[in-house]
Amino acid sequence: MKTQKKNEKYLFEEASVPRALAVMALPAIVSQLITLIYNLADTWFIGRTNNPYMVASCSLVLPMYMLTVVISNVFGVGGGTLIARLIGRGEDAEASKVSAVCVRMSLIGSAVYSVLCFAAMTPVLRLLGASDAVLGYAKQYMFFVVVIGGIPVLLNNTLSSMLRSIGLSSEASFGLSMGGVLNIALDPLFMFVILPDGQQVMGAAIATMLSNMAALVYFVIIYRKECTRTILRFRLRGQKLSSGSLHAIFSVGLPAATSLLLFDACMTVINRLSAGHGDIELAAIGIVLKTERLPLNIGIGICLGMVPLLAYSYSSGNIRRMDTVFRFGRGVGLLIGIVSVILYYVFAPQIMHAFIADADTVRFGTQFLRARCFATPLMFGCFSMVHFTQAIGRGKESFWLAVIRQLVFNIPMLFLLNRLYGMMGIVWTQAIADFCTVIVSYIIYARIRRQEGWPPGI
Repeated sequence: MKTQKKNEKYLFEEASVPRALAVMALPAIVSQLITLIYNLADTWFIGRTNNPYMVASCSLVLPMYMLTVVISNVFGVGGGTLIARLIGRGEDAEASKVSAVCVRMSLIGSAVYSVLCFAAMTPVLRLLGASDAVLGYAKQYMFFVVVIGGIPVLLNNTLSSMLRSIGLSSEASFGLSMGGVLNIALDPLFMFVILPDGQQVMGAAIATMLSNMAALVYFVIIYRKECTRTILRFRLRGQKLSSGSLHAIFSVGLPAATSLLLFDACMTVINRLSAGHGDIELAAIGIVLKTERLPLNIGIGICLGMVPLLAYSYSSGNIRRMDTVFRFGRGVGLLIGIVSVILYYVFAPQIMHAFIADADTVRFGTQFLRARCFATPLMFGCFSMVHFTQAIGRGKESFWLAVIRQLVFNIPMLFLLNRLYGMMGIVWTQAIADFCTVIVSYIIYARIRRQEGWPPGI
């Protein structure tokens, strides 16, 4: 236990910022990339059928899948950032209680969500824009990936956040990565060997479900092992969590969930508006929305690595180190975003061809990707600011950043630009909305620094 604490303190207090961020962020980035690959794997393998209706079904279910991550954010982000701040203040006993409560609430939340999804599957998919040609495939995918598979997905994200909050980024990331690698291996087996032709969507869904279940087994084993030598716990054992800690979990967790929920709502609006232009356009934008996740997932990995370091430095009063971590991480993320713009714009046709051979889908997707790619560095600017506010316990500011980004700029612009410019208006909205959001976020950032009495920062 003493050695574990010494290693944690070195990473959070003494290691150079590039080294500390590398230790925390690189495993998270690898995990995010593998998670992206296995999400893309379903689309890629289903795209081998050259059936745009099958491809569209995966895109329609994505918002419902993302809602599992929304729920996990309440306990994973809310609890994880609180644990890091409590450790920074030396309150290990309270941090243990927080970890146990978050795991229990995550299990309950996932079970309730699965039941609701099963009960309302058809009307929900119709609301998301499923046509008669797409509905059957979408129901297959949603049943295995969300109704049954949603529980392990939600628990995996929560448990990984708990591990990452105490500096175990490699262990957290390995579990998510393992599930991704397994899914890639199982996809072709279930789609083209075990199940008959025409059931490729169901095959991909079953492969994803089994992969997430295997990852959950890993997380339970690792978490139980860490319970014997760190502050992490599965059970409270008669102890009660303080009302202040419970409030802190939800004050950061709910805004974090709201941020993702509004992002999910935005994806739903995009799907709904795109479906109005045709199933081919819906399939094309579905592929684009997944392929653009590569630099975004790298950016999210950087942010996940930053959060425990920011939270610990803030709670221990080391504002100079907190600023250095934030500036260094933000700079790396923006550089990756800029490089991505260039690569996506140049290789857009080849990227689309990698997923589907249908000429119309490739043509539309190329146009869409070349427009959407300009939003990449701007989106990272938004993400980094949201994660910063979460790390220092500023749930209110995190909430307003999410509301401003999606409800003030993004979603209203989607409807407006769709009416004015059609499908191309939809795909250009992200860059315009995020440009406006970045400006507002830095105004809020400057206000936080004034309120905290910190020197002005960029």
